[in-house]
Amino acid sequence: MSEVFVIGGGLSGSEAAYQAAELGASVTIYEMRPGKMTEAHKTGLLGELVCSNSLRSDSPESAHGLIKQELEAAGSLIMAAARATSVPAGGCLAVDRNLFAEFITAKIRTHPNIKIVYDEVASLSSFDTKSAVILATGPLTSLTLAEELQKMLGGQSLYFYDAISPIIDAESIDYEKAFFASRYGKGTGDDYLNCPMSAEEYDLFYNSLVNADKVTVRNFEDEKVFEGCMPIEVMAGRGKDTLRFGPLKPVGLIDPRTTLKPYAVIQLRAENIEKTSYNLVGCQTRLKYTEQSHVFRLVPGLEKAEFLRYGSIHRNTYIDSPRHLNKDLTLKSMPHIYIAGQITGVEGYLESTAMGLLAGIYAARKLRGLDETLPSRYTACGSLIEHITGSIAARPSTFQPSNINFGLLPPLSVPVRDKAKKRQAVAARALADWETFVAASNR
Repeated sequence: MSEVFVIGGGLSGSEAAYQAAELGASVTIYEMRPGKMTEAHKTGLLGELVCSNSLRSDSPESAHGLIKQELEAAGSLIMAAARATSVPAGGCLAVDRNLFAEFITAKIRTHPNIKIVYDEVASLSSFDTKSAVILATGPLTSLTLAEELQKMLGGQSLYFYDAISPIIDAESIDYEKAFFASRYGKGTGDDYLNCPMSAEEYDLFYNSLVNADKVTVRNFEDEKVFEGCMPIEVMAGRGKDTLRFGPLKPVGLIDPRTTLKPYAVIQLRAENIEKTSYNLVGCQTRLKYTEQSHVFRLVPGLEKAEFLRYGSIHRNTYIDSPRHLNKDLTLKSMPHIYIAGQITGVEGYLESTAMGLLAGIYAARKLRGLDETLPSRYTACGSLIEHITGSIAARPSTFQPSNINFGLLPPLSVPVRDKAKKRQAVAARALADWETFVAASNR
C-alpha cells in the first residue's frame, strides 16, 4: 500500500485521511490532542469544532450550498457527519458539535486503512520524501511546527485573529421574553430562539458594549481581524446601526408579545439536539469574561444567563500560498508535502474540508502513479484553489483568507441579469464540471 501521513485531526485532516484511505492508501494520522491541547480545543476528538456549530447556508443557490453539494458528491466524511448530527437552524446546516466529532472519530478509528497516533509532530524532516505528508494542523498549529514551517518557507507566516461566541445554559433563559422563530419563516419555525430589543434596550446594550473592557492581544502588534468572523464590539465600533443591519437585524421576525417587528434582536442557535445549550449567533467577542456577563445579560431574556463557554479570540495562522503552493496543494520547494485546510488561506469549515478532500485525493493518486486530475476553475472547490494559488489571488504581500463566494467563480459566458437565475446557472455549470472531476478521481 502507498503511505500517506496526515498531521492534524481537524476537519481537513480527517477528511484528507478518509479520502486517501478510500482510494487504497495506508494512512497514519497524527493528532497531538488530548496530550497537548490548543487554546481553543476542549476534547481529544477528531473534527472538533472550536467556533460556531453552523456550516452556513444549505440553500443550493448559495455558494456554501454549492460547495456542500460538491463535497457530498465526492463522498465527504465531514458532510456525512454533518447530515447525521444536524440540529434545526433554519436555512443553515448546523450540528450537535459533540455528536459530530464523535461520528468523525468513530469513522476514522474503524477504517481498516487508517491508524491514529496521538502525539505531536514537531518536525517534518523525519518523513521519507517518497511518502506523502499532508500538513493539516489548521490555524492553531503548534508553535514548534509553525516555527519550522516558517524556516522552511523562508519568511514569516501570515495570520489573522478569529473570535468565537459565548454559549449559555438553556435553563437560564427567560422564555417569557424570548420567542422561537426563523427569519423569513425558514426552517421548522423554532430553529432559532430570539431575544427582541426595543430602541431603549438596544441603546443600553450598544453603549455598554462599545465601552466594555476588551482582552489585550498579547505578543502581536498588528491586530488583523478576519471580516467573516468580526468581533461584535469591533462591528459596533463602526457605527450605532451596524449591528442592527448585521447580526442583530430584526428583518423577517415578529415579536408575538407585541405583534411588531423588534428594533433589534439577538438570535440563539441550539448547540445540540437536546437544546440544552445555545450559541449567541453573531456575538463572537474578545470582551473580558466579566464584561461579557454584564453586557449580554442586558439583553431581554438573558438577564440570568449562565455561561457554559465565554467568547474569546485567538490567532489563526496561514501561509503565503500564492508564493508557496502548487495547484495540487504541494509545496513548490518540497513536492512530497501537501498543505491542507485553513492554513492554506481558505476560511471556514466547508472550505477547510474541501482542501483536505482534495489533498487526500491528490496524495493517494500520486503515490499510485496515477495522472494528476484537478477540479475545473468553474467549480466551487476549483475556485478556492485558484484563489490561494492563482492569478486572481491578491499579491502575496496582501494575500488574505477567503470564504467561498460566487465572486470567486468565473462569470457566465452569456450574462444573466436575474440574480437567482444567474446563481442557478453558475451552480449547474459547477456541478457538471465537478461530476467530471469526481469520475476522473475514481470516486
